[in-house]
Amino acid sequence: MFWTFDCSILISSFYLQLYRRYSGKFYLMASPAIDSAWLSSPSEPFCKSLNVGEAHPADILPVLEAPVPFASDNSNAPQPPPLPSKNCTRTKFSKRPLEYIVVPKETKDAWDNLFKEGYGADVCILTNEKSCVLAHSNVLSIASPVLANVLRLSKVKNGMRYIKIPGVPHGAVCMFIRFLYSSCYEEEELQKFVLHLLVLSHFYSIPSLKRVCICSLEQGWLTRENVIDVLQLARNCDAPRLAFICVRMVVKNFQSISLTEGWRAMRRANPALEQELVESVVEADTRKQERQRKMEEKKVYLQLHEAMEALLHICKDGCRTIGPRDKVLKGSQGACNFPACKGLETLVRHFSNCKTRVPGGCVHCKRMWQLLELHSRMCNEPDSCKVPLCRHFKEKMQQQSKKDETKWKVLVSKVIAAKNAVGSFSSRSKGLF
Repeated sequence: MFWTFDCSILISSFYLQLYRRYSGKFYLMASPAIDSAWLSSPSEPFCKSLNVGEAHPADILPVLEAPVPFASDNSNAPQPPPLPSKNCTRTKFSKRPLEYIVVPKETKDAWDNLFKEGYGADVCILTNEKSCVLAHSNVLSIASPVLANVLRLSKVKNGMRYIKIPGVPHGAVCMFIRFLYSSCYEEEELQKFVLHLLVLSHFYSIPSLKRVCICSLEQGWLTRENVIDVLQLARNCDAPRLAFICVRMVVKNFQSISLTEGWRAMRRANPALEQELVESVVEADTRKQERQRKMEEKKVYLQLHEAMEALLHICKDGCRTIGPRDKVLKGSQGACNFPACKGLETLVRHFSNCKTRVPGGCVHCKRMWQLLELHSRMCNEPDSCKVPLCRHFKEKMQQQSKKDETKWKVLVSKVIAAKNAVGSFSSRSKGLF
């Protein structure tokens, strides 16, 4: 006891020194920059406020240069303390679900042999093939309450009770009774009789066998040929998850499944189910189109948000060969960090040189007018804003009809929602919208 006490003191003091030595050391990691791409969309005060220089093809870089992340110098980093030895580690026990209990192999083999040999059997189960499966009434009664009631009502002849399990093959009956004894089964036989076993497990109330059948079907035994049969059995056998998986498979592969023999048989026997599946396919296709439409709308709103940031960038700071007249432009500067700047620069150049330049007279100029009006509706500082015609559009809002005003408000709200969903692309534009 005295030696153990001294060892614990030494170990505690050792780790205390390590803690004092290595505490307080922290390392920082730079977060990667976020880049994205934008597709370009197609008044004298506007031209006077911007300095539009000549563009050089070499100045517009197609690919933005990725910033080099900061790397910390770990050359002087101290070595961590050694891991505890294997003798000090705690033994790890595997965690099993509570409903599963480990049964020795010998016990399973004993129950399996009791069924196969039929020693002391007092029940004869008759199948469709005029064959007999021997079993024990006590085992069947304990395993299934339905079988217990059937055995109670059966007649005894020469010390043997006779019952029937019709409608399924003899092999499926043998596998079913064997499972009641030892919960054992062969994988190949299960795959062969899985649909029959699903019906038997539901009819005779064997939840464990029902779970095995459902799990096997869900994990790869569903095919395009048997999915309709499995769907009908799943609904009749109270397996909602399996039925849902079948419906999802039918919706995904409707063209090929509708040509199978199972579909034709279902159409003759259960036309209501066919109508329900067709409606599910139509509904799924409608939802898919709606999702695609919303995704395209979000892309458009995100492009508009990026255009607003690029417009502020050009009118406030300038970019390469275009910018405010009070700024000195540097055409040879590096790539622009605003993804929409290149497309907007092309649009501004066209707008400044276009001879028509009236709303509705030129498609590209019309887009530029719309971008300028959208900015004015999102800008909260019109007096100090450097974007041309910002105050002009602010005054024009008061003369618009309620219908146009409602449309613009909806557009602004969706652009702001796209901005909030993706986040700010530039720290310099924070607080402007």
